Parts: sequence; structure tokens; C-alpha cells
Amino acid sequence: MRSKSIIVLMATALITVGANAASLVYTPVNPSFGGSPLNGNMLLNKAEAQNDYVDPDLIDEANALEDFNDRLQRALLTRLTRAVTSSIVDEAGNLIEGETETSDFIIFVDDLGDGSMSVTTTDKATGETTQFFVDVAE
Repeated sequence: MRSKSIIVLMATALITVGANAASLVYTPVNPSFGGSPLNGNMLLNKAEAQNDYVDPDLIDEANALEDFNDRLQRALLTRLTRAVTSSIVDEAGNLIEGETETSDFIIFVDDLGDGSMSVTTTDKATGETTQFFVDVAE
């Protein structure tokens, strides 16, 4: 009798719990599948944080010494550019017509009239030249 009471009590409890349950509704998270578009950045950031794959074709094989030399070269070229610029540009920022020579380059600034100037740079070692034009109309 006791076992029947327990079974009836359990069945009643299950029926009561089943009656109070709500239906499950699937709501997608990914915006590609109908989820909120505001979830896109969050999902992308999570995916990128978990991605530890490194493409072997993109690995730079330069060592620390080569990297240091590249940075040093860029820094020196920047200083050289500033020095040359100060000799071909006046305090007001206007180009000064004439020729400036460094150990590696010859820079020639020519006034073409009508408010335009040409800047020609010649590499002393190779003789290669590059030229660009500047409109200085006021």
C-alpha cells in the first residue's frame, strides 16, 4: 500500500509540473541566422579571441637585428628628410627655388610659373630621377 501511495504521489507531482511548464522557443543569436544584428561584433570578437591559427605564409622570417636595422634606417631617413626640407622650404612653408645636394641625392626645385613648381630628385649612385609637381597658388 505504501508503494502505491508513493507512485500515486509521484505521478501527481509529475502531472502538476508538466501542467506548469511553458513551451521552449528557439531564438537565434547569430545575425546570419536571424539573430539580433547587435550580436555581430560580440561574436566576431569572441571568434578572433579564440583563433590561434597563424598562417605560415605570413610569418616574417626577419630576425631582431634586421628589424632594428630597418627601424634605424627609417629614423635616419626621417631626420635627413627634415634637414633637406628645411633647406628647400622657407619659414612660411613656401618652396625655395634652387638646388640642394645631399651625399646621395640632388633635389632641384623649379618655379614653372602660374603658381606651380616641380621638384626633381636625382639619385647620384644610379642616376634615377623622380619628379612631382606642387601647386603653390595663393
